[in-house]
Amino acid sequence: MFYVYIVQSLKDKRYYIGHTKNLKKRIEEHSRGKSKAVRYRGPFELIYKEMYQTKNEAFYRERQIKSYKGGEAFKKLLSRALTPSSSMV
Repeated sequence: MFYVYIVQSLKDKRYYIGHTKNLKKRIEEHSRGKSKAVRYRGPFELIYKEMYQTKNEAFYRERQIKSYKGGEAFKKLLSRALTPSSSMV
């Protein structure tokens, strides 16, 4: 199983989109500064995730979400993710 995820920096409120096979480990790496792209922006909170069977599917979806960033589709995705009924567990 592969995951596409969106985390938000608790420091500067920016979003980071990625994909991984081990979601828990990857979030911990981001928060501990083990990822160069976001080293000084942690800690992070997971705000959205999707699951896929293959790495290629996850990679494609990550690219798709990144193309939304800042636009209406991204805002809609975030609003759906941030509703009280959403479960990140």
